[in-house]
Amino acid sequence: MSDATEAFRSLTHSPAVVTIDLHRGHLDPEVATLPLAADASAALVNRIGPILDACRSHGLPIFHLVTSYRDRTEILSNPYWRFQAGRPRSTRSAIAEHNLEGSPGLELMPGIQGPDDHIIATKKRYDSFVGTDLGFVLRSGGYDSILLMGVNTNSCVIATGIAASVRDYAVFFVDDGIDTMLGSDLHHAARQVLEASFGWWIMGAEALELLTERRR
Repeated sequence: MSDATEAFRSLTHSPAVVTIDLHRGHLDPEVATLPLAADASAALVNRIGPILDACRSHGLPIFHLVTSYRDRTEILSNPYWRFQAGRPRSTRSAIAEHNLEGSPGLELMPGIQGPDDHIIATKKRYDSFVGTDLGFVLRSGGYDSILLMGVNTNSCVIATGIAASVRDYAVFFVDDGIDTMLGSDLHHAARQVLEASFGWWIMGAEALELLTERRR
């Protein structure tokens, strides 16, 4: 039995699903300001859609975090982003244009949102607890554990995973539901950090099998 399996069986009494930035601003090549590669984006959405459907069938609540900014001032008040904005070789050169209110980038990708899912569209920093009511809805709902999916592994996923762990949630990173626009090296580096100190990595199929096992 793997550590993730053992932990899932013993610690997920009331789990919730949290997705991070599965929106067109990252995943739709036609409008994305900070894009994953087109093939990686399509593959990620195709993997996550069935996992979310299965989670809904098990009655798990799903919370979608979406980055949204009123204006460029909200973005550029971050000194690192202000420094990177417009720099030709920066992976965040277009950060000042990312997911401004009214832009198509704020829309979740097709196949991600279910009719009873919850949208939290006030995320403004990598840590999904900052500036949002994610902590409130998890606490008020009595959830003790999180199945986490989304992008990017080395920024929003790592920051949110750490934030959830230090708030004493059991955090399960869904391996086939997470990717980054910055490539496999940073994906695996972030994965190693998270697995070493903050939570468990588990394949979607295994998590779903464990949820099914619980209902037998």
